[in-house]
Amino acid sequence: VPPGHPRFFNQLFSGLDHHALAGRFLTETLNTSPYTYEVAPVLVLMEEEVLAKLRELVGWSSGDGIFAPGGSMSNMLAMNVARFRRFPESRSRGNWDLPRLGLFASQESHYSIQKAAAFLGIGTDNVHLVRTDERGKMIPEELEKEIQRVKAEGSEPLFVCATSGTTVLGAFDPLGAIADICARHGLWLHVDAAWGGSALLSPQLRHLLAGIHRADSVTWNPHKLLMVGLQCSAFLLRDNSGLLQRCHGVGASYLFQRDKFYDVSLDTGDKSPQCGRRADGLKLWILWKAVGSQGLGWRVERAFAATRYLLEQVKKREGFQLVMEPEFLNLCFWFIPPSLRGQESSPEFWDKLGKVAPAIKEKMIRRGSMMVGYQPHGSRVNFFRQIVTNPAVTRQDLDFFLDEIQELGWDL
Repeated sequence: VPPGHPRFFNQLFSGLDHHALAGRFLTETLNTSPYTYEVAPVLVLMEEEVLAKLRELVGWSSGDGIFAPGGSMSNMLAMNVARFRRFPESRSRGNWDLPRLGLFASQESHYSIQKAAAFLGIGTDNVHLVRTDERGKMIPEELEKEIQRVKAEGSEPLFVCATSGTTVLGAFDPLGAIADICARHGLWLHVDAAWGGSALLSPQLRHLLAGIHRADSVTWNPHKLLMVGLQCSAFLLRDNSGLLQRCHGVGASYLFQRDKFYDVSLDTGDKSPQCGRRADGLKLWILWKAVGSQGLGWRVERAFAATRYLLEQVKKREGFQLVMEPEFLNLCFWFIPPSLRGQESSPEFWDKLGKVAPAIKEKMIRRGSMMVGYQPHGSRVNFFRQIVTNPAVTRQDLDFFLDEIQELGWDL
């Protein structure tokens, strides 16, 4: 079952939008890079307009940004820019004469935070994972304690990553309280809204990201919930002083000549660690022009409504047990086959239940009927995580989804 199929529920992206697909055909046909205005003039202007509109939705009237090859890279850019702002000498001298830095993210944060710390030479031992509550949200009081502990150990706290839409549970960290702590300690606040950022387009759901305007930087992946197509990840920056350029720019004279006849600030390639870049802004620009902000908001709300329908069906069906009530689009549940029902008090119950989801998934893949993800989580054994993003998904597809799990797991 490929990602474009309405019964693909395996990742945080699915479906196919024909407007965005037209944009992808165009970028492949043009085969150019928006690193300089002269080789991609309209694409550069489109990218700047789209980034400005995304910043406006975050709540910023100015700023900067760049499209990056995925949310992991956008998160790494945030970490690199934060280090450069505090320690501009790190660009030339490296990490060797910097203090030991402290980075903070929740236990539910994306694994790219650890990868970025390793890649940038900060070190994974210096990523401090802050405790979360029962719903997967960072606990601000625990963040404060971690910062104080790291300071007492002689490290220099630098960077906090809050998450708006965690990968497994779909949790939204309390941004206002976290921003207060960052302001008090002078720390860079980055919000990883790769998954949840698109809720800003919905008047009904944007409250989930209350306080995001106080962030220093934001990651937002339109290729997820907005179905723009892989890849389309925006790194957004509140700073408008040219921080991205100063952090990454080298000024190669064969690309970024200063004596060009046009405004050379339109040569945006030096803002990025990449040289050649895909024109990822075009497909989002075309989609946005086609359906409008209201249409994109409806897409988010339709996915939310589909999740609520499925939630009610899960509650009605015997053998389905919620991990927790979903806040967003991540519907997490166990399927308990008849052979295990009524045995919850048995010492072997949870061990046996943990084997159910992998067995059902193997059957569905061999049958080719649909696809859905599963995972363990802390002390919880394997459970299914169902995600609806594709507007082509119908209630019949959702009913089939539950019927299929029942059928495949009935005799386990």
